[in-house]
Amino acid sequence: MDRNQIHYELFVRRQPGSGWVLDLANESRTRVVETAEELLASGAVAAVRVTKEVLDPETREFRSITILNKGAPERKKSKDLPERRDPLCVSPQDLYTIHARDRIGRLLEGWLSRNRSTPFELLHRPDLVEKLEASGVELQHAVQKVAVPEAQARGVGVHEIIRTFQSLIDRTIQRLMKDHRRGAFPDLNKEKYAAAVERLWNEPERGYLLGAGVAGYLTGSAGWSEKIDRLLDLADQAPTEPAARAVALAAIEQPLAEILGGKAGLNDLLGADMDLGDTLAAITRLAGAKSVEALIRIEPGVARVMPDLPQSAMRLAGWLENDFETVRAALAGRVLRELVGPRRLKGADPEAEIAYLRALAMALTASNGRILQLDDIFAAFSTRSAMLVASDFVEALLGRDQTAREDVEALIHLVENVTGAGNKRQAARWLSANISALKFEKEMRYGSETPPARLAALAALQKAIARVGLPDEDRLVLQGKLGELGGQIEADARLVTLLARAQAPIVHRLNLLLRLAMGEAAPLGPAADRARAEVMKLVRTPELRETITRSPEAAEQVRGLLKSAGMAA
Repeated sequence: MDRNQIHYELFVRRQPGSGWVLDLANESRTRVVETAEELLASGAVAAVRVTKEVLDPETREFRSITILNKGAPERKKSKDLPERRDPLCVSPQDLYTIHARDRIGRLLEGWLSRNRSTPFELLHRPDLVEKLEASGVELQHAVQKVAVPEAQARGVGVHEIIRTFQSLIDRTIQRLMKDHRRGAFPDLNKEKYAAAVERLWNEPERGYLLGAGVAGYLTGSAGWSEKIDRLLDLADQAPTEPAARAVALAAIEQPLAEILGGKAGLNDLLGADMDLGDTLAAITRLAGAKSVEALIRIEPGVARVMPDLPQSAMRLAGWLENDFETVRAALAGRVLRELVGPRRLKGADPEAEIAYLRALAMALTASNGRILQLDDIFAAFSTRSAMLVASDFVEALLGRDQTAREDVEALIHLVENVTGAGNKRQAARWLSANISALKFEKEMRYGSETPPARLAALAALQKAIARVGLPDEDRLVLQGKLGELGGQIEADARLVTLLARAQAPIVHRLNLLLRLAMGEAAPLGPAADRARAEVMKLVRTPELRETITRSPEAAEQVRGLLKSAGMAA
């Protein structure tokens, strides 16, 4: 791959004197920065550092830029103190962090998918834990998969790491079962969520207890969509007092983010029969509902590609406007991963691919950072644009049944919709090759259309090239080629001479020639220059002076024509 890749890494120091440890890597700047702020505010770490990692396409190495560094200053390490090699997770509470849940989700992905559950539910539901233990080797294999790289990284034996993790798992299960047997978890089928929050407010582990109540409330759900509806039912019951509301919604947000962060849950919510383009459009509409809805009303191109959301998704979109930042980050991460991934948005339909990319870029930008930051959007679409200027995509775009002019129009549209200077330049090369091709020249010079129609078509192409954002050195070359071709067509037909000598009122002839000279009826270049020269001759003829003298209306019309052409004050 010759495309830049960007992601963000969060490093933490758990103690003022400890070393930096990688805690999170993600494509979403917002998610990583917010996680860093949350860890620091909660006191779980002594310091945080967020870096932006950019892959250099030539050296294939990442360049690191620090964008956040907060917390206790780093202390110099004493040579007498050995380096700590404790595992990242040492207590049951450590398994409930975002990073740990993400690791659990990857290690037990198959089992969780078969049981339609999330890591959050597994950590809070005794019935799921018992089912996992009864499954046989699933848990053992997960421990082995994480133990081998952990042992290599810390320089200790694999069996020692396995024993450490197995002890941690046993303690976590015992704690969960003990709390379940003593009735510590709220039953939200019998107790209102707001009441449970108030009752557990002074408990030191209220987040864990509320999480168990939320997970228990999801038991028996028929599918992911029903789980989302149940979570939103609880959100509707959340208390109104700000501090209590924040705690209540945080317990709901964790499983909601995990459901929507996975393909199965998102597909169940949005519709499993959608292709990638429709899926990303639906996610964008879900995550940025208010701004996207406003854009749909004024941009037909966006309205055409945005699918209607199911009722459950519309309900969730309303919540995402003001709450559940982590859920929006999970959705943003999915959009970002797919945009920089290799899959086509619309399969074998290149024109639809361009239309969807354009609409997605507009919708994500209009969301003003609520889904993705502008630099992330630009980087993602630059990466995706590199696919659009590859030979296989261009060949599919041009097809076999199009005229040479239609090929050039398609390439101009492609140039307009790719991002990044290198991609623009590559698209301009494709466009230049087609404009310079003998097929295009023959079609324009000797086609079935009349010479005025062919000249007008070239003028339209020349103006379109001016609007696609090419650098001047590329734009002027392409416009010059069209101008030269227009000059050949005009010379073949002797159109300027025929118009100048036509048996028609001089004001009418002047109008037609001015349209050629201005680049409206012919491309700027030799044809327009010859038309301008004939206009200057007509302006000085006695016939025009007599016409102006006899008719003041004609005088005003001529003055207006010359002024619009920039040939009169």
